[in-house]
Amino acid sequence: MGKLDGRVVVITGASRGQGEQEARLFAAEGAKVVIADVLDGQGEALAKELGEDVARYVHLDVSQEADWQAAVTLAKEAFGKIDGLVNNAGILRFNELVNTPLEEFQQIIQVNQVGAFLGIRTLAPEIEAAGGGTIVNTASYTALTGMAYVGAYAATKHAILGLTRVAAMELAAKGIRVNAVCPGAVDTPMTNPAALDPASDPEESRAAVAELYKKLVPLGRIGTPEEIAKLALFLTGDDSSYITGQPFVIDGGWLAGVSII
Repeated sequence: MGKLDGRVVVITGASRGQGEQEARLFAAEGAKVVIADVLDGQGEALAKELGEDVARYVHLDVSQEADWQAAVTLAKEAFGKIDGLVNNAGILRFNELVNTPLEEFQQIIQVNQVGAFLGIRTLAPEIEAAGGGTIVNTASYTALTGMAYVGAYAATKHAILGLTRVAAMELAAKGIRVNAVCPGAVDTPMTNPAALDPASDPEESRAAVAELYKKLVPLGRIGTPEEIAKLALFLTGDDSSYITGQPFVIDGGWLAGVSII
């Protein structure tokens, strides 16, 4: 028996990183998963690997209403219902706030904040119709504090906590629980963009990032996507049945304070 037997969950940004590991873990725990992303090649390959009876891929730009409707149609045609959503898709840009172009700021809002809003608005009625379920929003360590050079990103993640709390209040009577995961540093392409640069040495870049967080994080290391997936699983399954409207920090102790060592 899996923890998600009988569940159908849409996971955004699921072609790689945290979303990929969430899709793998949820499928292993008995869920049918809709892998939604704009990285078509990777998403299609993952769905094929997991198997057509378990997973389907759909192209989804989370900032576009039409794409959300297409995802609903595919999910219901493939699996008959939707009773879970993981709003995982997001983008990160590093820039000093006063030098951040308006276009860049708005792009981050469209993906991170508007994307989460459209996911909630589009799928909540479907989840209610299925008899209730869960929504897990991906916020961030920066949703609860500040961090230099990620002003636009931090602003959207603060907003996601607000959306999470309001949605939890409004949807509780419909049988829908809404929570947020707040990861710190996680070993994914998003937190290490240099690893995607063909001119750079991916392993060298990854090692440099790991060394940085070894000093910053009390547990002495960067987190893994698999660890974030386990928290998303907890918030999607029955083990968290009396929890809603809450942010869950998973950061190796980073938010606890500043080390002088």
